[in-house]
Amino acid sequence: MINRVVLVGRLTRDPELRQTNSGTNICSFTVAVDNRSKNPDGTKSTNFIPCVCFAPTADLVMKYTKKGALVGVEGRLTQRNYNRQDGSKATTFEVTCDSVQFLEPKGTTQTEDVKFDDTPLTQEEEDLTALDLPDDDLPF
Repeated sequence: MINRVVLVGRLTRDPELRQTNSGTNICSFTVAVDNRSKNPDGTKSTNFIPCVCFAPTADLVMKYTKKGALVGVEGRLTQRNYNRQDGSKATTFEVTCDSVQFLEPKGTTQTEDVKFDDTPLTQEEEDLTALDLPDDDLPF
């Protein structure tokens, strides 16, 4: 059986930290992932995927991410059953993260400008034929 989830998206809000009775940190956050397909009216559609991670990953996510941060998540899909306040039973699915990758420079979010080096390339850098590779090194 295979249960693997890989997502790339942005945090919809700041991550939340809580602890188990034994003192293990648990971090919860939601990742917004754009779909390739569009809605019938032409607008893009987005899925909001709840995620959870445990110490030490939880500590790193809390320290280095915030709302709008671009992250890569790898983990497994987990189903939880619980009782609502009105007594009815409910089921939820979430990604239990094995790893979370921070995909933007430190301190950068979607709402901040990312600075790129816009120095023009030299002719040699632009000319792909300047690469002198033997045919044996090519993968095709």
